[in-house]
Amino acid sequence: MLKGYREDSARLRVLISGSSGLIGTPLKKLLQDQGHAVHTLVRRSPRDASEHFWNPASGEIEAGILDHTDVVINLAAASISRWLFLGRTPWAAGQKRNILTSRLDAAKTLATAITRATTPPSLLIQASAVGFYGDRASEELTERSSRGEGFLADVQVQAEAAASEAESDVTRICYARSAAVMGKGALSTSLLKLQTAVGLGGPIGDGSQWWPWISLHDEVRALAYLANHETTFGVFNLVSPTPASALDQTKALARGMRRPHWLGFPRFAIVALMGEAGKEILLTSQRVIPERLLTSGFKFEDETLEAAVSRLLHSD
Repeated sequence: MLKGYREDSARLRVLISGSSGLIGTPLKKLLQDQGHAVHTLVRRSPRDASEHFWNPASGEIEAGILDHTDVVINLAAASISRWLFLGRTPWAAGQKRNILTSRLDAAKTLATAITRATTPPSLLIQASAVGFYGDRASEELTERSSRGEGFLADVQVQAEAAASEAESDVTRICYARSAAVMGKGALSTSLLKLQTAVGLGGPIGDGSQWWPWISLHDEVRALAYLANHETTFGVFNLVSPTPASALDQTKALARGMRRPHWLGFPRFAIVALMGEAGKEILLTSQRVIPERLLTSGFKFEDETLEAAVSRLLHSD
């Protein structure tokens, strides 16, 4: 069990990048509901005292902001799947470059600011992803597992390395390797729902590949959990403790929506239409376990696919 959990009303000063995104928006609200003072980094003119300008592409960040922060949560990153699911050219060179540089620029800008701060924050939570592990068939993958091969593995390795420059005797780092998020507003979830709603739900490839997943609700809770502990550091897999195949997940969605499950998206079509991106996002198999979250005492509220699908379909 991790010690140092803030169960009292002590307020943290939290700074979030990527606060307007799918995860950042509810995370900001949860941390505020917990009584913490939440500030955000924005790339436009700040609208109030809780917003602070930064431009990670040029390394700019408001002077001194890291001197007044306890926890930094870096969620800033270009979407890995947006171009794929919107039917654009699969991972053209410019898109791959944007996926990588958006992560490196954000991590480097924050790491540099933290190392230069007079009173640096005690914790940096760096968003990462299970793409780190590559395609591993049915191998059980924990935080102790080695990196994999492929573009997504390279991206996560480089982004984590850039963030690691912030580590010191004062500042510890958590690398939050997240699975695909199941929740309203998630592009992949929305498209699977649409496919199922129109009666075209079915296996993705042969459906046997392990798809690591986590509900948006538990993703946000897990990030807040890491922020609220004074001794967290190192890698944490933010994935459901109930591994499921792609077929398990598409079937669970079809059952929840009371729609047929028969057609799907065959492997040859994925490869032909989406190339490398389709292979890495849809066909890669990763049986990832949240070993460190579980041993730390974190309790998932959407532990099963049925619970996550129910929240997805019936929550406001």
